Amino acid sequence: MRDLFRLCEPTLLFRHGQEMEDPRDGLRLFGPFDSGRIYGIRWGIAGTPDCIKRFLVWANRIQYPISSRIDEAEKLFRPHYPGFDAAFGIPFSPTPSLQVEIPAEELDKCIRLDNRHHRVYAAVDLYAKGIIDTIEEEETRPDLWFVVIPDNVYRYCRPQSIVEKSARIESTLKLSATFGKRLEREPSFFEPLNVAAKPYQYEPNFHNQLKARLLGYLVPTQVLRESTIAPLDFLNPFGRPKRRVDEPSTVAWNISNAVFYKAGARPWKLANVREGVCYLGLVFKQDDRSPDARMACCAAQMFLDSGDGVVFKGAVGPWYSAEDRNFHLSSAAAKELVQLALETYRKMNPERIGPRELFIHGKISFDDAEWQGFSEAAGGHTKVVGVRIRRAGTLKLYSKGTYPVLRGVGYALRPTVAYLWTVGFTPRLQTYIGKELPNPLSIDVCRGEASLEVVCRDVLALTKLNYNSCIFSDGQPVTLRFADSVGEILTAGPLSGTPPLPFKYYI
Repeated sequence: MRDLFRLCEPTLLFRHGQEMEDPRDGLRLFGPFDSGRIYGIRWGIAGTPDCIKRFLVWANRIQYPISSRIDEAEKLFRPHYPGFDAAFGIPFSPTPSLQVEIPAEELDKCIRLDNRHHRVYAAVDLYAKGIIDTIEEEETRPDLWFVVIPDNVYRYCRPQSIVEKSARIESTLKLSATFGKRLEREPSFFEPLNVAAKPYQYEPNFHNQLKARLLGYLVPTQVLRESTIAPLDFLNPFGRPKRRVDEPSTVAWNISNAVFYKAGARPWKLANVREGVCYLGLVFKQDDRSPDARMACCAAQMFLDSGDGVVFKGAVGPWYSAEDRNFHLSSAAAKELVQLALETYRKMNPERIGPRELFIHGKISFDDAEWQGFSEAAGGHTKVVGVRIRRAGTLKLYSKGTYPVLRGVGYALRPTVAYLWTVGFTPRLQTYIGKELPNPLSIDVCRGEASLEVVCRDVLALTKLNYNSCIFSDGQPVTLRFADSVGEILTAGPLSGTPPLPFKYYI
């Protein structure tokens, strides 16, 4: 079976049961699927005085329409922003419920420390401790927190960042990374050494470490660089913005949509979704804090037919093989992970025994031991299907016209294997948003039995559930779109006993 096929564009469901292809069309015409909180969005902010001032200006700006500064041809895929209340049907107060002011001079000293573990930990500590202390002291509980950072935090607080010699500040306590990580497993009798080793327990990445350290307090955050919301405040010698960012209308759409979702409401859900179907995306991340290179964290992102997402942390074990560079669970660990997923599904759907079908998405194939564990956990109530999804660059498909292949076109290589173009020319937008010839996804139904066409339709639909932005579609299904970032957050620090949490805490 070697055939080309074309899948129709999946539609999204908005208020009053209305369906649209583009989420921005649906929000402008009908409003979000969920009504949201009656009082609107209650938010807090943490940042330096300048960051807070810039954000308050932006918060006031999104009360009103924002036009796109582009020609008519681009307005289909970069539409005007109508204002928060007009798009989401609830108010967004221009003033915060709670505010944490980070001393700019103290933050600047932290991010210039010569030791990357110390500087990231110290910078995160200013924000995390400020937010935690505030929510413990105040009765008001914001729906989410905006964490607005100067661009220098982004510049110096990433894993490979280096501070220039002229700007460095010498750390007072010096430990090697190896010794610092060893003290986590074998604490010293000297408490100052244990305190100095604490930064080495966390990944030197500001975004991931902040998310990880706030997980236990159930604090959803939206991390923003101040140049994202105020690019015209940072100009180069030629009078142009130092950093190229999206149109103000696009930035407003993306942040507003993420805010609405993180405040506990769905802006849309998939229309014509099959009931009783659950999707599980497997995440593997090597544990850099362990001396054993085989040790890795396994987690799963579960997405229900309702559009809700939940993240679980599975067991940490020797899942990585250096020989074939693949990750595989033991049968017991695979069984435990799926049991946890199904148990959470039942809690969220008490009227159901379990999902009718469970599709497990991964970037690699599943071995016999893994599949035995998955099948045992599912029992006889749930049909399990394993699907391997990877970006494929080996097959190119060209069209005769100006634009590349249509989004939704597929090529069935075998009854269980197909190539699917999830990016390409989109009729609704009348363009292709990309610079290179689009590559397809390789979709392989490697375990269990399912219709290849049904699996491809599901994957195409799941590219439209990225609530962290407000775009027509994504190139990957949401089950794998955030796989790497979720894995990094789960291994960014000593997280133990983390219960299944909504997806909003990780993005």
